[in-house]
Parts: sequence; C-alpha cells; structure tokens
Amino acid sequence: MPDDSRREPTLARPADAPASQVVAKLRTRRTMRLVRFVVLGAVVLVALAALADWGWFQYSHITETDARVAAEEIAVASRVAGWVRERPGDEGSTIAKGDILVDIDAREARLRLAEFGAGLERLAAERSQIKAQLAMVDAQTASRLTAARSRIGASLASVDLARELHTLAQTEFGRIARLAEAGHAAAQRRDTEQGALARAGERLRASEAGLATAQAEAATALADRQQIDVLERRLDTLLHEEMEISSRRDQQALEVADRALRSPIDGIVSRTFVEAGEYVRPGQRLMLIHDPRAVWVEANVKETELRHLKPGMDVMLHVDAYPDTEFKGRVERLGQAATSEFALLPNPNPSGNFTKVTQRLPVRIALEQQGNLLRPGMMVVVEIAIPGR
Repeated sequence: MPDDSRREPTLARPADAPASQVVAKLRTRRTMRLVRFVVLGAVVLVALAALADWGWFQYSHITETDARVAAEEIAVASRVAGWVRERPGDEGSTIAKGDILVDIDAREARLRLAEFGAGLERLAAERSQIKAQLAMVDAQTASRLTAARSRIGASLASVDLARELHTLAQTEFGRIARLAEAGHAAAQRRDTEQGALARAGERLRASEAGLATAQAEAATALADRQQIDVLERRLDTLLHEEMEISSRRDQQALEVADRALRSPIDGIVSRTFVEAGEYVRPGQRLMLIHDPRAVWVEANVKETELRHLKPGMDVMLHVDAYPDTEFKGRVERLGQAATSEFALLPNPNPSGNFTKVTQRLPVRIALEQQGNLLRPGMMVVVEIAIPGR
C-alpha cells in the first residue's frame, strides 16, 4: 500500500469551488516554503561567516579579559602622632602639588621649637660675653707681660752692671787693704774703699731684687693669661651645646613641618581613612592619592601566548565603562614572573597529585588618558594582533 504521509497535503475542495482557486493556493504554499528554506540558508551562511570571522580573529589576535586600569596609589601616612585639626582633601577632589591634605595639631611642637630657639639665643649671648671677656683678658695680660719682660731686660742689665761695679769695688778694696797693711796707704783710704764696696753690694742686691720682682710680675701675667685657655675651652663647650640644641631645633622644625601633610603630586584623592578630630599615630595610613594622567593597563596574559608579545606592539583596548569608545595603547613591559609567585598562600603539592594549570604573567600596557575617563580598577578587554597572522 503506498505511504500517504509523504504526499503533499491536499485541500478539500468544496463541491462548488473552482479548480483554479485550489491550484493558486497550492502554488502559494510552495512559494512560502521555498522562501523559508532560502531565509534559513541565508541565516546559516551568515552564522557560518560570523563563526569563521570569530575563529580567524581568535587565531590572529590575543584577547584577554583579565585586565584592569592601574595607577600608582600613594598612601599618605603621618610621621608623628597627634589630633587631626583639618582634612581639606575629600574623596574625588582634585589636588595640586604642595596642597595640605591633613593638618595635625602642632601647638605643643611649636612651643618646643620656640624653647629651642630661646636656648640658642641664650648660648649666643653667653658666647658673645665670653668672647668680649677673652679679648679683654688677652689685652690686659699681654700689656702686663710685655711690661714685665721689659723690666726683666732692664733689671738684667742693671744686675750685670751692679755685679761688675761690685766686683771692681771688691778688687779695689782688696788692693787698698793690702797696701794699708804694708803701710803704703792710709787707713782712711781703706775705709773709703770699704764704704764704696758696701754701696756696690747694696746696689747689686737692689738690682737683683728688681729682677726678681720683674720676673714675678711676668709669671703673674703668664698665669693670668691661662684664663684665655679656660675661656676658649668654655667657648668650645658652648659651641658644642649650640650645635646640639641647633640639631634638636632642626628636628623639632621637621616635626612641625610634618604636621601639615602636603601632596607630593598633582592628582586626585582616591580614598580617605581619617576625619577631623581623630587621633593618628606614626605610620598610620590617612589617605590614598594618585595621578590620573599616569595610568596604564595591567593584563594577566596566559603563558602560552607570551611568545607572541614583545614591547612596542600596538594594543586595542575596550573599557567596560565606555563600550562605544576605543582606546589605543602599546605593550610597555612583560612580566618576569607568573602571578602565582606573588600569592600570599603557597600552593604545595605534598600528596603528589598534580593538575597542570596554565599560568599567567603580568603585561603592562601604556596608554594615554582621555579626559580623566580611565580610573584605577576599571575592567578592560585587551586585543593584540599577532604579527604574521
């Protein structure tokens, strides 16, 4: 028996319907079926073409979705402890280099700085006084020593002269005494020469006494000049004290300056961690800032694709936040270690069961900022054309 299921369906024709209408309906149905086949074939061809284009793109390009916009986030921290008086910088605010980000109470620090300044002024006044005293002692003792040495010279000449006169008188007295004993000279002459000898002895002793006095005065002047050494040592001591206080004052001035935390760059405040009135400690993180112009893309590329990359290659970037905007960049640096090497928790394999996993290496991509649209942390799709494909 023939299979009626494969036959084309027929229309029940009413007894009064003409044959031409039935034929027209059959042709219309065949036409619609043909159109559906054509449309379906076109859709299949378009899908195959799209699939081929996607496959060729995947073959000739490196596409990576594990990529983010990155920037140098600078953590602003305090070097000193104290109460926060003011925090002018809010999250998202634009800052210039040198602007105050956090102002810490500096009243006590300024008082200590003024105390060190007063100490330096006191030491400077004392050093000036000692220098004046040193100059006075030097002038006085120098003149006394010069006069004493002059008197010593004169006394030495007087002693030499008196000694010669005493020797001459002694010789003359001896000669006259011998002549008087022999009866050749009068006793009066002997008495006269004896008196001259006595006067010569007195002059010698007076000259020697004057010499001793001059030497004593010179010794006293020399002893007084030792005050100069004492005063100079005192000056050295004051100089060291001044240097010590000056160093402490400079350190205190640094502490006063450090209580006004200023921005090291022109940038934007990313985040704040402290409010006015809070007490901060040394090393505490207070704020994060970054330069919006100095941004790049950090992409983690599979190790199997690293052989196709080299610095200087052009990169097409698609940012999720701006799907209608394309950004261009270039490969700047290839990572020298896989990201797994920097994991906080190691991945040991004591059991011996090993599952090989493709590792990823960081690739830094340089790009130009466009109107501060790119911000750290934004997701990026990276497309890099492989040369020769």
